[in-house]
Amino acid sequence: MNLSLQLSEAHASSTISIAGSKSETNRLLVLQALYPNIELQNISTSDDSNVMVKALTTINHQPSTTNHFIDIHHAGTAMRFLTACFAIQEGREILLTGSARMKERPIQILVEALQELGADIAYEEAIGFPPLRIKGKKLLHSKVSLQANVSSQYISALLLIAPKLENGLHLTLKGELTSVPYIQMTLDLLNQIGINTKFNQNTIEVFPSTINHQPSTIVVESDWSSASYFYSIIALSKAGTQITLSSFKPNSLQGDSALAEIYTSFGVETTFNSNSITLRKTNLQLTTYNAHLNNTPDLAQTIIVTCVGLGIGCHLTGLLTLKIKETDRLAALQNELTKLGATVTTTEDAIILEPKTAVHSNIQIETYNDHRMAMAFAPLALRVPITIVNAEVVSKSYPNFWNDLKSIGFHINDTL
Repeated sequence: MNLSLQLSEAHASSTISIAGSKSETNRLLVLQALYPNIELQNISTSDDSNVMVKALTTINHQPSTTNHFIDIHHAGTAMRFLTACFAIQEGREILLTGSARMKERPIQILVEALQELGADIAYEEAIGFPPLRIKGKKLLHSKVSLQANVSSQYISALLLIAPKLENGLHLTLKGELTSVPYIQMTLDLLNQIGINTKFNQNTIEVFPSTINHQPSTIVVESDWSSASYFYSIIALSKAGTQITLSSFKPNSLQGDSALAEIYTSFGVETTFNSNSITLRKTNLQLTTYNAHLNNTPDLAQTIIVTCVGLGIGCHLTGLLTLKIKETDRLAALQNELTKLGATVTTTEDAIILEPKTAVHSNIQIETYNDHRMAMAFAPLALRVPITIVNAEVVSKSYPNFWNDLKSIGFHINDTL
């Protein structure tokens, strides 16, 4: 499905309800599988969370002696979290696989860490990559170390199963930490369900726990990453335009809640209400935007496209992990922004955009099976008509995205 986005203007005032955070949901789904007394509300409706739910039903609703073939498609979070989760399911053998792109995404760092703890995991095809054959067993070791600049999902995968290990987990992280908010989110969610943890500089401890308390309910906050596209829309709209998004809170566990501060530079004012936020466009005086996104790399695509729409320069660093996402996001951004007439250069962990006011119109934006490519470029329809190729990819994290854009004034048509 290719969607044509004609030159649009956002309504002066709109309200959008955004589903629960994919990051929080996927962590809590693992914890719910390990501790079934947890009830979850407002969970994500994303493809990634749906495949997690389907895969995890094999833990508590099917005999432990049954072997399973589990295909998580493009869901990188699911691949990392499920690798760890199934490694501790005693007596159960799993073949965990995914899409062609998933088979190109490295997982050796996590596998070796789990093997160091005692896990029985083997590669079915290329060494260091999915698919994986996992034979669940009790993991008796408790100490492991990782380079600190790896994907935070490797670290979170270990932390989520840590309280089920006989002696808990003592994790040493070597070097400069990346994506700290995602690590802290995992620890905070563990704390919420009664698990004790310690995070001291580059050392994390999670203590073993059975958690025999009464059933508890956790309401998942809406997804700040999904909110980012509306920040971009407001930034590209005329002064006074506003959008209210629910359900959000000021003391969020999500690192991408930094949006509220980041987008003040783009003339977007955030007001926290009782259970929502209102974004409002004010005056913009920015001529260039520079930021280190080590803690919020998933915002890079949204921010740089905002800069293109505003005609300002941009230099974003701290983006090393973007090369191993659904696609090489730095390369993908360079390709598509160049088609729009932008001058872009990249390094291993940075992207630089030169200021330029003109944007080429009627360009087809390739999405590379990456949901964030589709959604990050959509706000450009406030400047020029564009076409989003394979637009259905948004279902990975935000299935209702295109309908929500239509509801606030975007003109969208299927070109096929």
